[in-house]
Amino acid sequence: MLFVITFVTSIPALLLYDPVLNHPGYILGSGADTRVLLGAFLELILIIANIGTAVVLFPILKRQNETLALGFVTARVVESTFIAVGILSLLAVVTLRQDLAGTAGSDTAALTTVGRSLVAIKDWTFLLGPGFIVGIGNGLLLGYLMYRSALVPQRMAMLGLIGGPLICASGIAVLFGAFDAGSAPQAIATIPEFAWELSLGLYLTFKGFKPSSPILDETRHTRVNEGSLTRAVSAQ
Repeated sequence: MLFVITFVTSIPALLLYDPVLNHPGYILGSGADTRVLLGAFLELILIIANIGTAVVLFPILKRQNETLALGFVTARVVESTFIAVGILSLLAVVTLRQDLAGTAGSDTAALTTVGRSLVAIKDWTFLLGPGFIVGIGNGLLLGYLMYRSALVPQRMAMLGLIGGPLICASGIAVLFGAFDAGSAPQAIATIPEFAWELSLGLYLTFKGFKPSSPILDETRHTRVNEGSLTRAVSAQ
């Protein structure tokens, strides 16, 4: 359900941000501050859900590979940090519009420049967080862990292994100017990752983990740990 919440919050938030992201004179106009604030609220919930997906899965995924499971948690935290910086930049635009725009003696040209600079920060945080780190965390790490553990159908997990590198490659391409952010090539590159995260959320919500997964066998897991401990004691 936490995976589903990330979709329910992130997509509407992006739509709500449209006035401030795509209108250069927003900081000088009447503004649509309520929309921006609602978008920021949704992204705060998104951050909680993002980190929640990793924290909730960690106790299970660490049975497959604790290092990679911890890497997934870390990637989610880094992604959420980028999102938080983007939220702060847009809230700063709202504050400047409310406090300074239209007041006597305010420098409209400077305000516009500052406003567009803060929006540019939001754009870059989106590229580096959801547009790059997601490919490493949700794509490669989570995809590999789900594939190896067989907690979900392996064909579905392959979407993550395919989508992760595509997200990273498209993010790098935008970074170096090969094509624009939000262009058709980048949108196409996000499709496998989008399908992976959505299908994973829906599958786990309505079906749960596959009972046949070997890491769900608590007895086997306990025996493996006890065997490792016995060998370690014997070696000493």
